[in-house]
Amino acid sequence: MLQNDIKIAWRNLRSQRLFSTIKIGGFAFGIAVSLLIALFVQHELSYDKFYPEADQVFRLVGVAKQDNIIRKGISMPAPTGPTFQAEFPAVESTGRMLSNPLFGAGSNQLSTNENPENFSDNGFTYVDQSLLDMLPLATVFGSLPRALDEPNSIVITKSKAEKYFKGDPIGKIIYLNNDKDKPYKVNAVIEDVPSNSHLYGFNFFMTLSGIDFYPGEQQNWVASNYATYIKVKKGTDTELLAKQLTKSYISDHYIPAIRQAGMQVNPVLNSARLVLQPLEKIHLYSTDINDYKIETQQRGDIKVVWIFAGIASFILLIAVINFINLSTANASSRAKEVGVRKTIGSSKKALIKQFITESLLYSLISVFLGIAISFLLLPLFNNLADKTLHIPWNSWYFLPTALFAAAGLGLLSGIYPAFVLSSFKPIAVLKGNVSPRSGSSIFRNGLVIFQFATSIILIIGTLIINQQLNFILNKDIGFNKDQVLVLHGTRTLGNQAKVFKDELSNIPSIQSVAISDYLPVNIDGSKRNGNTFNLEGTQQVETSKGGQFWIVDKDYISTFGLHLVAGRNFNMDIASDSAAVIVNQRMVNELGIKDPIGARITNGNSYTIIGVVEDFIFGSLREEGLDPLCMVIGGSNSLISVKIKAADATQTIRDISNIWTKFLPQQQIQYSFLDEGFASLYNDVQRTQGIFTAFAIITIFIACLGLFGLAAYTTAQRTKEIGVRKVLGASVSRIIQLLSFGFLKLILLALLIATPIAWWAMQSWLQDFNYRIEVEWWVFALTGGISLLIAMGTICYHALRTARMNPVDSLRDE
Repeated sequence: MLQNDIKIAWRNLRSQRLFSTIKIGGFAFGIAVSLLIALFVQHELSYDKFYPEADQVFRLVGVAKQDNIIRKGISMPAPTGPTFQAEFPAVESTGRMLSNPLFGAGSNQLSTNENPENFSDNGFTYVDQSLLDMLPLATVFGSLPRALDEPNSIVITKSKAEKYFKGDPIGKIIYLNNDKDKPYKVNAVIEDVPSNSHLYGFNFFMTLSGIDFYPGEQQNWVASNYATYIKVKKGTDTELLAKQLTKSYISDHYIPAIRQAGMQVNPVLNSARLVLQPLEKIHLYSTDINDYKIETQQRGDIKVVWIFAGIASFILLIAVINFINLSTANASSRAKEVGVRKTIGSSKKALIKQFITESLLYSLISVFLGIAISFLLLPLFNNLADKTLHIPWNSWYFLPTALFAAAGLGLLSGIYPAFVLSSFKPIAVLKGNVSPRSGSSIFRNGLVIFQFATSIILIIGTLIINQQLNFILNKDIGFNKDQVLVLHGTRTLGNQAKVFKDELSNIPSIQSVAISDYLPVNIDGSKRNGNTFNLEGTQQVETSKGGQFWIVDKDYISTFGLHLVAGRNFNMDIASDSAAVIVNQRMVNELGIKDPIGARITNGNSYTIIGVVEDFIFGSLREEGLDPLCMVIGGSNSLISVKIKAADATQTIRDISNIWTKFLPQQQIQYSFLDEGFASLYNDVQRTQGIFTAFAIITIFIACLGLFGLAAYTTAQRTKEIGVRKVLGASVSRIIQLLSFGFLKLILLALLIATPIAWWAMQSWLQDFNYRIEVEWWVFALTGGISLLIAMGTICYHALRTARMNPVDSLRDE
């Protein structure tokens, strides 16, 4: 009997190609999308769980309330970790990481003792040996324990060892930025950091042993530059430990250091505390941590994970219910089959068994087709989500899970249609009177409302995200980012940087050239720092103001189009300009300076203000992006910025490349455009936009399938009514209006439900941006129009088909 049921199911699948294609296609597409999202969610939730004793490892996070805003940071003073390990028995070990480009982390030019050619590479960071012991990876060459004990030692990943060395690289030498006085010896090679580690992207781990970035830096409690990790003993009460660490840090060390430096204690410290962030939560629970660049990859967001999981569940649920809709909507074509089978003795149980078998066949085909579709879509999804996901073909659980899913989805989607179809009365259906139970009309209408409400929310989200992205990319941020070419890796020029700049300036199509690591856009290689400033003479009576301290040259202001609102630019012919600064308006306001030109400010050293520039945004538009800024003349040459005139950029780049080759023949030129770097800061917004667009299209597609099924079901039920109306003189347009009106009411109701939800959701999302658009009414009107057009297009097939039907065919049995 099972073989016969399968044969009948296959025959019905082939004979009803349109419905079979829609049912299987919609089901398979829903499964494919759900599988892709499941892979994404599983990957996001797996971060850092593979490290041994991961539940004992935590990262220190500082929390304070300032101006009614909770601020979090992970930069700690150098002695924090070692001090806590010495003071608290519950702290088993500590480890530090420093990846701020200000100290030579991030990107560097690399050469070896075997190959003098310079290669640009990134993923450099300083770490303690103890951090690698806490977060170990398999060793390929050498021995990981004690690998960073010696000064100037380095641990590299397998992929970089294969790139720069042949065979075993242990003992080989790496030079950074042509600095032959500081050779790094390779002491170990480890496997590449997995993509589900928050340290993913780091490839070169440089030792902190013997490091003092400036005199007394390792004992300095005022300067904060290190991400600090601690490993606690099992059974430790981490909340109590965090309180003890807070007291030690603030009361015993930080405040005394501030007073010893002759500075006023900031009242913000009254609300400050340390928290222990679990290692496994770093990736998904760090979106509210504002700090200098620590991780090399985008942070995750637990809210996004749950939204994705919810969307996957909804899509799968809608696909299942669409399957049910399409099965029952096609009931009229199966009615006589059921009537004949019942007449010749088939039981209801046997019919239910047959229809469930048919559903299982559809489900089995759909699941494996869905897996195939997900495999084809995976590269696109990886690009969209910036991931490297893969389908676990070789995992023991994959095939059993697929079969179990096929069986479960087949039963879930097949039970209701099986009971509906097996409940037809033989006498009625053989006379052509097909009237399946209609008690589920509210459920069907609710499904359409739910589907289109979801679609409308996603369409509105896509439009608003697109508006916000365009607003960010086109906002006047106070400097000119267009036609600025940034040359990377110029630190290897050494004392030839000035000569190189002069030769570039002689190119007719170049307007100006600036040497500075500090760019208005915080792209790769650009530095940021943190300093405290006072008006000279007020250090002991007024709280210091935090701000940036940038080293620039005399052409910096003209290259980036900054606007001087008072005073003058740097002049190399004036000797006193070596102790002069140009500040922004925010610095003047923060320090309460009434007449800034000639005023003296201090950050430990005293400077005279000679100019004030109009405020410009050099941070993220998510935050305020505008801090007090102090610029001083000096040398800082790992980046050189070139302002190109509105001419042929290709020829200009060719001319720059020729000069580059003349100065650095063993190093390839590497450059980027400042406006592209600015846009890259918001890659996550662009990814969100792309994902919302894709989900909106998918949800609309599945919603249309549901509407198609409901329209087919409804028109089948009203065939005789339409026949009577046509006999009585109703026009085709009137009948289309009659059939469409009920559906359009559902779409309008979906719009009414979705509009406030979408408005609230988008307002919440926009709160993450200090600079943002206002949500306008036309977005909702446009979305409503799009939804109505999509619904009408879906309904028209059945409406036209029924309206044009010859009434004789529908009334022949009456």
